[in-house]
Amino acid sequence: MKNESCIVQTSLGSLQGIRKNEVIQFRGVPYADAPEREYRFSQARPVSAWTGIRDASHHGFIAPQPPSPLRQAIGESSEPPQGEDCLSLTITTPAIDHEKRPVVVWLHGGHYMTGAGSLDWYDGEELSKDGNLVTVGVNYRLGAFGFLHFPGVSDGKMGISDILEALKWVQDHIAHFGGDPDRVTVMGQSAGAHAIMCLLAMGEARGLFQRAILQSAPASLAPLSVAKATENGSRLLEILNVNQSNPQEIIAQLNTLSPTRIIQATVKLAQEIERFGQINLPFMPVIDSLSTVDRFIEMSAIGAGEAGIDLILGTNREEANILLGNVKVLDPALVNERFVALTGKAEVIERYRRRRPGSTTIDLVSDLITDYTFLLPSLRLADAIHNTGSRTWVYQLDWAPFGSPFKACHGLELPFIFGNFESYKNVPILQGANPEVVADLTSVIQSAWIGFIRTGNPGVSIPWPSYEPIQRQTMRYASVIGAVGDLAELNRR
Repeated sequence: MKNESCIVQTSLGSLQGIRKNEVIQFRGVPYADAPEREYRFSQARPVSAWTGIRDASHHGFIAPQPPSPLRQAIGESSEPPQGEDCLSLTITTPAIDHEKRPVVVWLHGGHYMTGAGSLDWYDGEELSKDGNLVTVGVNYRLGAFGFLHFPGVSDGKMGISDILEALKWVQDHIAHFGGDPDRVTVMGQSAGAHAIMCLLAMGEARGLFQRAILQSAPASLAPLSVAKATENGSRLLEILNVNQSNPQEIIAQLNTLSPTRIIQATVKLAQEIERFGQINLPFMPVIDSLSTVDRFIEMSAIGAGEAGIDLILGTNREEANILLGNVKVLDPALVNERFVALTGKAEVIERYRRRRPGSTTIDLVSDLITDYTFLLPSLRLADAIHNTGSRTWVYQLDWAPFGSPFKACHGLELPFIFGNFESYKNVPILQGANPEVVADLTSVIQSAWIGFIRTGNPGVSIPWPSYEPIQRQTMRYASVIGAVGDLAELNRR
């Protein structure tokens, strides 16, 4: 089918998108000026207006990044070229009119190191069409470009400033695309969900969105303290042979380096700080006041309560299986060390072993990381949000393709939400999936997400009670779908 051009007028200038089947899509839409040259490590700056009609039929650059460390599980997506002029949106709408549809803004995951909102995996066509929504994918700065902290050089929140600028752009301009700026849901997975927790805790984000969906938020990873971020930043500069004598000289030297050099140094730093059974990110948001897990969860919940923001919040049953795909042999001493560090007792490994018949040691470590990085801190967040007066609907994805070694791993829910399985047909974590089961599961999950985005209630096709700390009702997406009681207790058995 030939793509038909469509033009929308904004106060910044005109944009020419394309008709894509039953929706209209605008690609590479700039929401901030390019963070290049002397602005490489600066806060996002509002985008400048343009003259004439800007072509929005092709995706823009994605942020400079290394290959994904998870590619053995998720495969390789078709990626546009990388470049520092990457602060753009992909906007998908059923029509350019004045209907004022709900808006969902998508923040991708990728360890704050990889990914882009413009990847085919996150194409908003099916979600926009099925839900009569405007879908907005955000490209933001990653790695050192987004989160380097060094005194006098950068504050470690450039990527967060990008997301804030994108949300402000949505407030100012989404009505031109048939969207309602007063009905914005921000949705993120993994690092994207973590970024939403940061936004909830930050006063600057107040009023920019009304609901939130957090998929597989690593809520146990607090933002970096200034001290830790400075240590990481200093080590990166050492790897790059940058003289650290004064900030202006550092900036001058950094600005002469190619993105490739900086990415290579970042990968080396990531390898240096890597530890068995832990997720240590060299670069992530630097917010000193949120740099302990207790404070991070508390302030995210308080922010949600004060702003009256309701949430969907959930995890997948075997999140960490995707992280351990390359591990073949485990040192028993390291395994015991991790169990003691996270649970306080070495003998807890036997309880984990009893609840998973036929388990390998890798299975047990995966369960441990899943529980303590994702599940349990997410439930703590749900408890805290409930106590502020906002509501949360909690889910767990238990389904996986029969026989898949990855099981219900990190990221498996994404194709069910976006409904674009064609983009995932070669992804290893979905190999062997029954197409009929996939279609039915997509219908149920997508209708819940759309119901929440449109009305604030995800229980539109299957009853889904909101979470409360006594019964801890959780929607379980498995071979049989339905709400169950205390999932933390069930998962410990």
